[in-house]
Amino acid sequence: MTAVAVRVQEPGTLTVFGRAAAAEWLRLRTVRTTWLCLLAATVAIVGLGAIAAADEAMGPVSPSNPIPSTFAGEFGVMLGQFPLLVLALLAVTQEYASRAIGPTLQWSPRRGVLLAARVVVPVVVVTGVGVLLALVADVLALLIDPDLTLSLADAADSLGRIAAVLAAGSALAVGVGLLLRSTAGALATVFLLQLVLPFLLPAFGVQWMADLGELLPGSGAVWMLLGEPEMTAGQATALLVGWSGAALAAGGWSLLRRDAG
Repeated sequence: MTAVAVRVQEPGTLTVFGRAAAAEWLRLRTVRTTWLCLLAATVAIVGLGAIAAADEAMGPVSPSNPIPSTFAGEFGVMLGQFPLLVLALLAVTQEYASRAIGPTLQWSPRRGVLLAARVVVPVVVVTGVGVLLALVADVLALLIDPDLTLSLADAADSLGRIAAVLAAGSALAVGVGLLLRSTAGALATVFLLQLVLPFLLPAFGVQWMADLGELLPGSGAVWMLLGEPEMTAGQATALLVGWSGAALAAGGWSLLRRDAG
């Protein structure tokens, strides 16, 4: 009897990525923490935007210089983005806490494809949800203060900047989470870099500390949303891209090279 060799064709990279991304999406949407983070983000972003709009409505009216309602979404995202960053961070750290990362790497031996899916899914979810909530805050601001305006150009500009901040912030959170493999440690690191230190360091009144604060990713996010501190669009973009890129490079190396334990 002649033996017949059967050649099994392995699926392509795009097919494997699609399966990995579908698995990441399934895991993300079936965890209770995801929905709690989304609820917290909704309350924070929309609520803070409504408060900002109500405060603006109590001020003097200037029909000759109407104010776009987009400030509501920008202000809401600036302070309310952290539940979304927690969502992105937990998407990559929970398996290390539960020791489920070992079976995951056995089922997905192509670590590079797994890394791509593990980055893309939470970043897309966080960015999409954050932009949607900012738009809701902008529309709600119009209802609270009819003297505000909302043109298509203003909305596109504001939501584009919000998307850039959320994409960079969630990528930073994913990278730090993959690197540290600890929810508490990664959460503290992202919280310090994105919010605490950019505001705290300049408050000491020491020039080198203020200069250091302007080099942190949170300073780039503040400029993108609020126009502060003094820097150019290129500098703010470089901060966001540089920090998120460095975090993803370090986190990617951790997933690709380090043992699961």
